[in-house]
Amino acid sequence: MSAILRNRAVKQALSGAYAGYARGFASVPDVMRAAVVRETGPSSVMKVEHDYPVPKLQPGGVLVKNKYSGINFIDTYHRSGLYKRELPFIGGQEGGGFIAAVSPEAEAQGVKVGDRVAYSSVFQTYAEYTAVPANKVVTVPEEVPLDVAVSCGVQGMTAHYLTHSAHAGLVKPGEWMLIHGTGSGTCQWAAQMAKLRGYKVIGTCSESKQDIARATGVDELIVYKEAQGTSYEDYTSVDLVPKVMEITGGEGVKAVIDGIGLATWETSIEVLARRGIFVSFGNASGAVPAFPPLRFINKSGFLTRPKLNDYTVTREELMSRANDIYGWLAKGELKVAVDRCFPLEQAKEGHDYLEAGKSRGKVLYEI
Repeated sequence: MSAILRNRAVKQALSGAYAGYARGFASVPDVMRAAVVRETGPSSVMKVEHDYPVPKLQPGGVLVKNKYSGINFIDTYHRSGLYKRELPFIGGQEGGGFIAAVSPEAEAQGVKVGDRVAYSSVFQTYAEYTAVPANKVVTVPEEVPLDVAVSCGVQGMTAHYLTHSAHAGLVKPGEWMLIHGTGSGTCQWAAQMAKLRGYKVIGTCSESKQDIARATGVDELIVYKEAQGTSYEDYTSVDLVPKVMEITGGEGVKAVIDGIGLATWETSIEVLARRGIFVSFGNASGAVPAFPPLRFINKSGFLTRPKLNDYTVTREELMSRANDIYGWLAKGELKVAVDRCFPLEQAKEGHDYLEAGKSRGKVLYEI
């Protein structure tokens, strides 16, 4: 269904949906379905349980009955043990649905049962219910479908801080920025937002994702062949550095946004312009190893390894980013692709799909 038709359907259904959810939330159950990790490892360790305790409503918080939960690479890092979590845990850290219960403090802030909301940077979202601090929920505008709103969580907010804040102003409008992986996930968003900010953008992608990457509006696109039997880029198939230098007239780029990690970090440093910044935010190909800061001496470069929580510290900062994103969506300036929506019972398959590099947009669980 097209976004326009979906928007109309959402608008027509909203009043009934609000009422239905409010009536349905008169009683919250004691147990729920959830995708639970009791030991770290491959995707097979994540099991859907049908009797997991529903979280308790906390002071200043709300209980959200989730309709969707987003799947992100950071979830796979938690599941695999790369990023440590206390076991057992429910996967995920973004979701959206309808508010099932509110604390008195949240009610005083104007939050009410039945509100249609999205949220991110909150753990344990691969589940029917999630306890969320009221200052983390964002009311979803009527014209924005809920699956799109959930997609705006981790990936949209991450793309926003990467293109607006993480580079610390070391790149200016009209200057070059390199964004890896513009045919997938977060960097589809980042490429579009970078263009909205006025940067000149070089994107990279695999052969099968050229159409997606070009649709982001990048100024130049470097296309890699795919590693045999995968949808991943073969980063040895193109000599990136001379191509970037040719495009930029030998200067290099003022900022690199790199969520690939192990396969790209060295070339990301090599293509920096004088006093450029390497923004390393992900590990899709593996974690970046420790390396000496002398790697940056050639052009007095900078390095940052940011995370979303440090760029949505206050309610005001969260809402500033959310308002930008929803505003661009409303004006048609930002396009969001929801690629696949797996039922929660296929929790393993959702992680497998993302880790295989198959995604051409946002991947969700429907709950």
